[in-house]
Amino acid sequence: MPRADDVVTHPVAPQEPAPPAAAAPAVVDRAAAMARRRLLAGTGALAAVLATGLVLDAVHPVLAGILACILLALFVSLPVPAAVPQAVPEAEPAPRPDRPDRRDLQAAAVVAALPEPALLLTPQAEIMVANERVALAIGPTRVGDPLSFVVRVPEVLDAVRAAAADGLPRRVEFAERIPLDRWLEAHVVPLRLETPPRTGRGAGEAGPDAVLLTFRDLTQQRRVEQMRADFVANASHELRTPLASLSGFIETLQGPARNDAPARERFLSIMAAQARRMSRLIDDLLSLSRIELHAHVRPQTKVDLAAIIAHVCDSLAPLAQDRGVALEQVRDVERLEVLGDRDELIRLFENLVENALKYAPSGKKVEVRLGRDGSAAQVSVRDFGPGIAPEHLPRLTERFYRVDVAASRDQGGTGLGLAIVKHIVARHRGRLGVDSVLGEGATFTVRMDALPDCEKSVEKAGA
Repeated sequence: MPRADDVVTHPVAPQEPAPPAAAAPAVVDRAAAMARRRLLAGTGALAAVLATGLVLDAVHPVLAGILACILLALFVSLPVPAAVPQAVPEAEPAPRPDRPDRRDLQAAAVVAALPEPALLLTPQAEIMVANERVALAIGPTRVGDPLSFVVRVPEVLDAVRAAAADGLPRRVEFAERIPLDRWLEAHVVPLRLETPPRTGRGAGEAGPDAVLLTFRDLTQQRRVEQMRADFVANASHELRTPLASLSGFIETLQGPARNDAPARERFLSIMAAQARRMSRLIDDLLSLSRIELHAHVRPQTKVDLAAIIAHVCDSLAPLAQDRGVALEQVRDVERLEVLGDRDELIRLFENLVENALKYAPSGKKVEVRLGRDGSAAQVSVRDFGPGIAPEHLPRLTERFYRVDVAASRDQGGTGLGLAIVKHIVARHRGRLGVDSVLGEGATFTVRMDALPDCEKSVEKAGA
């Protein structure tokens, strides 16, 4: 048994008085109202009789005054009916301000967490939620806008409408050509965010109340497939001749020229040249494929074109000396920065300078000029050779296109040098120009956007 002092008592908090109820309209007691009306009727009748008597001189004025006082006192003494308060139902609480539905918040969180560009749409194809990746891959979006404001592919719009109608998922592949070639895959999945009724009319009949649209970039996959196909086609075409030559010389060395030392030495030197040609061809094909694979990604590294031009001219100085051609550098600026890939830019200008050295006759020169034209960096490579006929200029950058096939092969060319130049310039969002006059040489000009802070260093160098 617990003792009295062991019992813990908990103080009871005093209850606050209830707030006064809102004023209720008064309801008059019916019995009191009836009595008041009867008294008023009797008093009115007496007053009418008194007034008539005064008018006809049938009542003495003193008696009339006494009767008037009695009527006034009787009127004042009439009872006032009491007001009975009426019970009023409690007022409904004011509605809370609108808040997002919990399901909407969950759907928005799921869409934002998806690793691919995703849009949550209404059945009418209006945007409800879009994650950040949509702006990078497709374009800017705004909640409430129709899907057609962002995606202008009829196949995708038709797939969204069909999925909202029948509730079946769909997949659509499409390509975009502007600003660059891209291949995308759209997945359309109808969703039912509201729980449908389990029984009764309408169970299982309600369609989806949202559509999830996601995109997957297939560009790299398609470029890899195209690279493989191009490599097989180009390699099989260009390697056929040197392979046939090697096979013929090997058969000759194994047969009639087996014991012929001078012929063996001559054949081996030809075979070595053909092997080097095949090696250069494979290297150029692989370089071209790698450049095309990343053509849609612009480089974001700062590089100095002046340093790159100096490096290229120094590395090709021995080749110029062997061919008896003077290689001159003309730099209007000391430093000129652009956004680019250093290795690719070196390959670009090596191809241009090497081509100029190949086609510049002995005793002439090749001029490499670096300058600035407004906000653009400009590099021009000019040779003083025979020049290029106008009908060849539009096709110079095609793969394996040669103005003179025999001369190009004698010089060790693969027909891919200018194609590589074109793709590198395109990846750097630059422009390639070719000017040529027969008998006066050719000039290849590359223009790229210079960095803004680079313009200050140019002005300083010029001063």
